[in-house]
Amino acid sequence: MRKSGNTILITGGGSGIGAALAHEFHAAGNQVIIAGRRQAALDAVAAEHPGMAALTVDMEDAAAIAAFAGKLVADFPALNVVIHNAGIMVVEERIDLAIAEATVATNLLGPIRLTHVLLPHLLGLEAATLMTVTSGLAFVPLAATPTYSATKAALHSWSQSMRHQLRGSNVEVIELAPPGVQTDLMPGHAENPQMMPLDEFIAEVMGLLAQQPPLEEICVERVKFLREAERRGEFEQVFGILNAGH
Repeated sequence: MRKSGNTILITGGGSGIGAALAHEFHAAGNQVIIAGRRQAALDAVAAEHPGMAALTVDMEDAAAIAAFAGKLVADFPALNVVIHNAGIMVVEERIDLAIAEATVATNLLGPIRLTHVLLPHLLGLEAATLMTVTSGLAFVPLAATPTYSATKAALHSWSQSMRHQLRGSNVEVIELAPPGVQTDLMPGHAENPQMMPLDEFIAEVMGLLAQQPPLEEICVERVKFLREAERRGEFEQVFGILNAGH
């Protein structure tokens, strides 16, 4: 993935990590398209970045995704980078079926459906990038958000498989696995001092993306406590620390 001159789609680009990535990529000289459900939030981000585009899409809706992808490729034929960042994270007491189904549809089926529609276009380019945004909770789950954690684990696995399937092609697959970051993903996260400040997270991510040879997984130092827990033989210990009090 080159530093500039790309045409980049970022889902969930109206706030948090998505909006911050949009800012950085736009400033680096890329055409950025942000997408999400809330037009007002998207417009607010785009207004600060002349030339940035904003499109609405409901990542729970298969038909909406297909229509969105068709318009996207027609309007932006140079599209060569897709960042699957849209996601929801909601606390579930035991099993809340409505939350679980919405979380699976948005966090897992959404990226799969969108990739299904866009992959033929990406394969026709000289070079392209698929980036999935997973979570440290893909590797050690938070019991209070079981479906969120499960979708991120599934998206990590899917990313590995897609990377293998696309080896030797023009499409690279990168996974970004954040720790807890100070955003509005969940109530209280933005003010929680235990979460990583968003600006620090984005700065470290952009540095890792610039490394050569390119990394397949983008893991800032703060997420390695979770990402490498099983490798260190400390999964049960880390799971207990993460879920103490739940």
